[in-house]
Amino acid sequence: MTGLQDRLTPEQVEEFGRELDALRQRTVESLGQEDVDYIHSIIKTQRGLEVAGRALLFAGFFPPAWLAGVGALSVAKILDNMEIGHNVMHGQYDWTRDPALSSQRFEWDTVAPAENWRHSHNYIHHTYTNIVDKDRDVGYGILRMDTAQKWHPYYLGNPVYATLLALFFQWGVMLHDLEIERVVKGERSWAENVPVLKKIVRKAGRQVGKDYVLFPLLTGPLAPLTFLGNATANLTRNLWAFAIIFCGHFPADVESFSEEETENESRGQWYLRQILGSANITGSPLFHIMSGNLSHQIEHHLFPDIPARRYPEIAGEVRAICEKYGLPYHTGPLHKQLWSVAKKIVKFALPRTSPSPTTVEPDRQLRAA
Repeated sequence: MTGLQDRLTPEQVEEFGRELDALRQRTVESLGQEDVDYIHSIIKTQRGLEVAGRALLFAGFFPPAWLAGVGALSVAKILDNMEIGHNVMHGQYDWTRDPALSSQRFEWDTVAPAENWRHSHNYIHHTYTNIVDKDRDVGYGILRMDTAQKWHPYYLGNPVYATLLALFFQWGVMLHDLEIERVVKGERSWAENVPVLKKIVRKAGRQVGKDYVLFPLLTGPLAPLTFLGNATANLTRNLWAFAIIFCGHFPADVESFSEEETENESRGQWYLRQILGSANITGSPLFHIMSGNLSHQIEHHLFPDIPARRYPEIAGEVRAICEKYGLPYHTGPLHKQLWSVAKKIVKFALPRTSPSPTTVEPDRQLRAA
């Protein structure tokens, strides 16, 4: 782990890990009714917004009602996916023993089946965060986002692929589970994808039927307007989720790692990798709720199974620990992080972004200093 070892001595890494373990333990021990009340209030708000949005679309012939309906439905879909679905499926509320908050039972309002997502995200991404060729979220199998990814003329389309992924993000997340890039390389057979594909077809069929057949038909002659309203709400959710997720993982200062340098890593080294491979987004309390508190991506990568509402209150201590050990704590406003991501997408579309072997290690040493 040459790059990671450049940051801290082995003794510092272990002490760093112990401090974060202690922070985690204190937070877990303080969980209680306030956390339960919070998530139930978010669920109640989300359901109210969805009902209001669906109802307003019945009056979609009146433009203000259509706009209000689309707005309410958009916010409902964002809350369902980010502050509720993503966080509940991480097991953040399994300690409550509430079946409605069970990570294994929850299903969200998106075409990606929860069971598939729990494997590709909870296990693969959060275990191998930013390890190239292990974490499939690095480029989502279609983008070049790192120098370790060998350039190919295909990547000239990076900006186009990123734009399409943003527009159809829920579909991209759904198809991500098929691991098409591994099938192309011969590392995975189509037969292995059959169980995954069956779940995808069932879930996508239900979602498409609900948003684009059932609810439009219920509004009778307003069906085209309802269809458009649902499509707009899904588009809004897709663009928002893409922006938040990419800004937490791919700004310029966020680092990636090789399999070799992360072999046999300790708990402290795992924590260190999460810090270096993540970025936060600054904003208001409402902004953090709408992001599912993934605006605190650093804290989420450190403690993915702690209720996300706790991330803002522990962020100050995490940052102080980073400062104590001379580690970066990447954060910035949404527009800054989004612009950084956009530049990176364009940069890695071009061939001349791979450092020569003689410049890799000095560059690491400079950043470590």
